[in-house]
Amino acid sequence: MAEQLTTYLKDILPPELVIFVVSMLPILELRGGLIAAAILDVNWFIAFPICVIGNMLFIPFVLLFIKKVFRFLKRFEKIGKWVVKLEERAHNKSKKIEKNKMIGLFSFVAIPLPGTGAWTGALVADVLGVRIKHSLPIITTGVIVAGLIISFISYVIPAWI
Repeated sequence: MAEQLTTYLKDILPPELVIFVVSMLPILELRGGLIAAAILDVNWFIAFPICVIGNMLFIPFVLLFIKKVFRFLKRFEKIGKWVVKLEERAHNKSKKIEKNKMIGLFSFVAIPLPGTGAWTGALVADVLGVRIKHSLPIITTGVIVAGLIISFISYVIPAWI
């Protein structure tokens, strides 16, 4: 998905803006941004901070306003069903990390697997009732660690091959 979006956007936007946009998107996030950066041959020292900032840009707002936004969206039948499913998904994921909230939240965001990342981590933090002053630094640190892992996969390993 990151490759397809990168291919589409590379003729429209400069590479740095492409990776910024890809990193902002839920699902793709920083992981997709770093893959896009490697595809576009953007220097890692430029790409990494752009991807972290792009990924984290909306997370404080998610942490602050997600309950109000979800409450509003539930008023609409079709969107409301989607919101309920999203809440259930976050609740199910939160069960796995409820015991050790902070370490669990960090691990959840830091391990780059499908369905994990800053956006879902923010939803899980909200479900667990973790305050923004505690969850934002944990999520940010998790994003940086995930970025280092993906950087190794998308920059270092291909250089060895």
